[in-house]
Amino acid sequence: MKSNCFVLSILVLCLSHAYGQGKWELKKDQDGIQVFTRKAAKGNIKELRVLCELDATKAQLISTLQNINDYNSWVYSNKKSTILKTISPQNIIYYTQSHLPWPIRDRDLVVELNINPTPDVLNIQARSLPDFMPKDVDYIRVPYSLALWKVTQAADNKLKVDYSFSVDPGGSIPSWLVNATLTIGPYNSFVKLRQILKAQKSQQAR
Repeated sequence: MKSNCFVLSILVLCLSHAYGQGKWELKKDQDGIQVFTRKAAKGNIKELRVLCELDATKAQLISTLQNINDYNSWVYSNKKSTILKTISPQNIIYYTQSHLPWPIRDRDLVVELNINPTPDVLNIQARSLPDFMPKDVDYIRVPYSLALWKVTQAADNKLKVDYSFSVDPGGSIPSWLVNATLTIGPYNSFVKLRQILKAQKSQQAR
């Protein structure tokens, strides 16, 4: 009886979480990059999802994501990214600063990157570690962020990417302003990432 009650409780929690989230709504579809948003289960900041294909190998994508110091060449609004701790090549903790338009204060973020390649799927997780290091008074520390990548092989030696992202930017940014501009950063980041990967692939083919 107790086990049945436990299973029922878990089911209720899962269903309540599912119904608390909205359906994905397509907000931008350009150059083969689709950006969706949906209502989050908690808070007023919407969750984001990107679907696209990258002309690269899994090894090239992994190498680019491991090159933390070069994030400012493709990550939207990135000012600086530095490695704090390398646990392994697939597990890196890094610090990053993001520039936001005036009068919003810039943000900083500590992230743990986990890369988990399998024969069929490349899973990548980047989650915030807000208390890993002391706060910088010139920045507002992002208290929560989570990015998930699901990368599979597509036709013509390309990669199919399913990317999702949720964040609490901290501070006093109005949620309507965050939601109104939420698609800009990820779209531009994936445009730049695709260009970098394509250039790398072309150089290696020579």
